[in-house]
Amino acid sequence: MKEITVQELKEMMDSGEDFQLLDVREPHEFEVANLNGELIPRNDQPDAGDKIARDKKVVVHCRSGARSGQAIRYWENKYGLDNLYNLKGGILAWSDEIDPSVPKY
Repeated sequence: MKEITVQELKEMMDSGEDFQLLDVREPHEFEVANLNGELIPRNDQPDAGDKIARDKKVVVHCRSGARSGQAIRYWENKYGLDNLYNLKGGILAWSDEIDPSVPKY
């Protein structure tokens, strides 16, 4: 599985790179802290194929990187995608290394 670091994601954001950011946490987690990604909670993931970009890099994140990894494996197998990247360490790493104002929970 391909991964990117929070530093690489920050560079992508700062440079204006065209990519899609998907958040696979639950709505109550998204309310606590988010990176302005598109929310696709676990129950919506089996039918999310039409929400996932095919023509650009897609960064998938969760709290720590585990659930996003599961979602990526699922989507790669179901839809044959090869443009998905797991955010290593998830939103916890973002809070630790990029923006400490993002709450950890």
